[in-house]
Amino acid sequence: MPMYTLAVCAEMVFRDLPIHDRARRIHDLGFQVEIWDWSRHDVAALSRTGAAFSSMTGYLRGSLTDPDGAAELLRTAEESIKVAEQLGCPRLNLHGTGLDEKGLPVVPGTGPVTGPMWIAAQRTLSRVAELGERAGVTFTLENLNTAVDHPGVPFAKAEDTLALVAAVDRPGLRMNLDLYHAQIGEGNLVELVRRAQGRGLIGEIQVADVPGRCEPGTGEINYPAVARTLAELDYDGTVGLEAWASTDSDLALERFRSAFTPA
Repeated sequence: MPMYTLAVCAEMVFRDLPIHDRARRIHDLGFQVEIWDWSRHDVAALSRTGAAFSSMTGYLRGSLTDPDGAAELLRTAEESIKVAEQLGCPRLNLHGTGLDEKGLPVVPGTGPVTGPMWIAAQRTLSRVAELGERAGVTFTLENLNTAVDHPGVPFAKAEDTLALVAAVDRPGLRMNLDLYHAQIGEGNLVELVRRAQGRGLIGEIQVADVPGRCEPGTGEINYPAVARTLAELDYDGTVGLEAWASTDSDLALERFRSAFTPA
């Protein structure tokens, strides 16, 4: 049996229900629960569901590279830690810059990431990691794709995210390795998982199929092969479904469970 835990993003399934009812439904089906921007939800109602919360967005605004953006990211990260304590949520997710409700960067990049931007991002992430360590939570930096969903986001590729997490080299920061985004941006997913896990830098793995960003089994990614690799590597973290249901949410969760339950 796999050692890892399965979680489901409540933002993307059972969308006819209020978010707290989605969380309860996911919990009743045997999964942990993930959410995005906590400020849009009734946190007290979520905490009453009895669900185990696996991950949530760890900031509200800000960016990694400019001083004002970094200060805002750190300030809202501290707010997010307080909410994570209410929900018992161990991981708080970050991106290269603030995203709007459509997933687009609030301040899109206009050119390549420069050396000074890398240094500034490393410094900001070191401060974020320190916040996490003091609070007993882990911040995760997620790779994104710029070709389809998040054009203009800096540090978007999995290799960039991995490099930043390695450069910070603190237990309060790990990588949220999103295989949907990595397939669009880079591919070669099994070797990417092996490399990141071998360096001990994975805080979570998120999945959806390509194209369409629906549950495993609806696209081109061989997720059973990924699951076998995770089992071989003794991965004992979380695999989170961050995907739209292609037809029915209950079916989507069963397909996810089946893909990540090696025979």
